[in-house]
Amino acid sequence: MTAPLLAPPLSVHDLACERSERLLFKGLNFNLSQAQLLLVQGGNGQGKTSLLRLLTGLGRPDEGEVRWRGQPIAQCRNSYYREMAYLAHANGIKDELNPVENLRFHGALHNRPFAHGQAVETLQRLGLSRCLDMPCRALSFGQRRRVALTALLLAGASLWILDEPLTGLDVHAVALVEGLIREHLNAGGMVVTTTHQMMNLDGFNVQRLLLGQAATPHGFAAES
Repeated sequence: MTAPLLAPPLSVHDLACERSERLLFKGLNFNLSQAQLLLVQGGNGQGKTSLLRLLTGLGRPDEGEVRWRGQPIAQCRNSYYREMAYLAHANGIKDELNPVENLRFHGALHNRPFAHGQAVETLQRLGLSRCLDMPCRALSFGQRRRVALTALLLAGASLWILDEPLTGLDVHAVALVEGLIREHLNAGGMVVTTTHQMMNLDGFNVQRLLLGQAATPHGFAAES
């Protein structure tokens, strides 16, 4: 195993995943370093969300392992979960709570400190000033997504794992998400994301991983 001090922050080694006796991918290998984004692409049912769940530790691979700073994530869960934040395809927002209450609940769920002023300021930054006291059931999909994005920002994580973050968003919200990702990368953060939509990431270190027929190490390309 690579020495932890020399290892990239996130690395995947000979990863394989089956679902319902169907092989989605195998022999998957990649590294992710600071200020780098991995764009996971492929058709529906090709294993994109399954891969993200393996990266978050919510699923277990059939073969291989995911490592964080040289250690299998199963052996460093506490430190990994402090540095990783996951935004699933669903927003994970409780309808009966308002945005601030949702953020307080999210922080408690992940054992992260909650600062009310910072939460309100970030919600306002993301365009939710008029929604602070409204139950989230009254918000639009795009507004609920902004609440989830606020939770992502408040997590203070170096690694973001995002499942289709642009789905259902209008052009203004898409530009907002792209801007947040660019800011995170500029600050040395890392991102793994799936998306069916084009993203404006010119000038950034972007790797592309294609799942499906090309789900082998040879289906892997990088650009900058």
